[in-house]
Amino acid sequence: MASYDSLLSLLSESQYRPLLTRLQRGIEKEGLRCSNDGLIAQTPHPKGMGSALTHPAITTDYSEALLEFITPVFTSAHEAAAYLETAHRFAYQQMEGELIWPASMPCILKGELSIPIANYGTSNLGQLKHAYRHGLWHRYGRVMQAISGIHYNFSLPDELLTLLTEQDGEKADKDAISRRYLGMIRNFRRYGWLLMYLFGASPAVCSTFLEGREHKLDRLHKHTLYAPYATSLRMSDLGYQNNAQSSLKICHNSLDTYIDTLSSALTIPVPEYEAIGMQEASGQYKQLNTNLLQIENEYYSNIRPKRVGESGEKPLESLARAGIQYIEVRSTDVNPFLPLGLDIPQMHFMDIFLTWCALQDSAEIDNAAYQRIQNNFSKVVYEGREPGLELESSAGSKKLTDWANELLDSMQPLAELMDEAHHHSFHRDTLAQQRLKVADSSLTPSARVLRILEDENIEFAELTLRQAKAHRKTLSEPLSGAIQDTWKAMARDSLNAQEELEQSDTLPFGEYLTAYMTR
Repeated sequence: MASYDSLLSLLSESQYRPLLTRLQRGIEKEGLRCSNDGLIAQTPHPKGMGSALTHPAITTDYSEALLEFITPVFTSAHEAAAYLETAHRFAYQQMEGELIWPASMPCILKGELSIPIANYGTSNLGQLKHAYRHGLWHRYGRVMQAISGIHYNFSLPDELLTLLTEQDGEKADKDAISRRYLGMIRNFRRYGWLLMYLFGASPAVCSTFLEGREHKLDRLHKHTLYAPYATSLRMSDLGYQNNAQSSLKICHNSLDTYIDTLSSALTIPVPEYEAIGMQEASGQYKQLNTNLLQIENEYYSNIRPKRVGESGEKPLESLARAGIQYIEVRSTDVNPFLPLGLDIPQMHFMDIFLTWCALQDSAEIDNAAYQRIQNNFSKVVYEGREPGLELESSAGSKKLTDWANELLDSMQPLAELMDEAHHHSFHRDTLAQQRLKVADSSLTPSARVLRILEDENIEFAELTLRQAKAHRKTLSEPLSGAIQDTWKAMARDSLNAQEELEQSDTLPFGEYLTAYMTR
């Protein structure tokens, strides 16, 4: 494989440098709807937003209250942010006084049943999505599903992928391109702890999130639990890295092994899940099946290889057919200090980091490396800001700050190339911002959250509610007439599309489900 330095040298040539302006990203950002008192909303998905089943940009995730905003793919971080802002502004106009909770860890909950499961109507697809969420409830509880995050979907332009594969003496077919993306994924897994340190923003939780559950957090205030040096409790075993899947080892060394290891998890029966059963007496499905995973998306990973599938195609089927098209980074916290949960400098850093991961050599991950990666990630989410914290590299123990600076130094020439290509300094600027956080952990979002909670002696829910109200004010500026009309039309079209789907379904849901699961 061509070395990082040789690839940088190649990309510095005038005919290739413009390829760095064509990196593609799209964003999926979640946020709970809540009341003005900070309680999770019990209201249905606002009709003015359109259909959560068929709207291309505004949907729901696990809960009826958990909004998800989806941008198209953009070659500009500024355009992606502008679209995300427009979607938020339109949503606020449909919400009648509710707020969007601007943090990853949930607002005030009143037990499991205060979290309404998302409803997608009576079509077979809508019922499938609803039944899948019932399965998540019975397997993991509803509370875990009320966590919000940001998914950063990223791909390299085809011309750049062709150039990189040719440098390796290969033809740019689906296998070679998939190998390059899998190398990126392995490097992301090795070094993704750096993103947790720099951007983790969930060091504390409302105590209602852990009501009746065992945990190892400290109590900061009456209703606030925390870990003093935590960066992202969302990505700890309290959140998405759920213990129920801890035995699952998905291999990213080749596309075949990824598909094989994930496919096997879809067929392993689990006695605990068999004991849950398949249906309530009412006929409501409790889960889609009794296997370790109901569907591929149930696997909670901080990064996934992806492809836009053809109609009716399952994710692994599309990967097997045509290879990896893009990657989905799932480890980004919602930053409570930013109206959209992230900002353009963070997006520019993500672009540097992910491109760097793709250009670096990336050895396969064996069992020992897998364990090191897991341990490093877990350490940083729980204690990433602890002074002198050490992580394990393949060469031995390293201070987090020393290793972080080494990585940022390695990214510097790439950031400079990206800025030369764009004729601006945004990539160097964001790299400089991240260096400051490494030098002084009090500048990280997680430290900022705890400092305010401690200095002002306020609860996690109070701080986040305050931020929610400030962001609503920022995002309540009306849209122009033409943009408003466009988004209203999208909402109408989505409602019509859902209705057409419901009217065109002829197969009973039980038969549809059987056909879907056995395909």
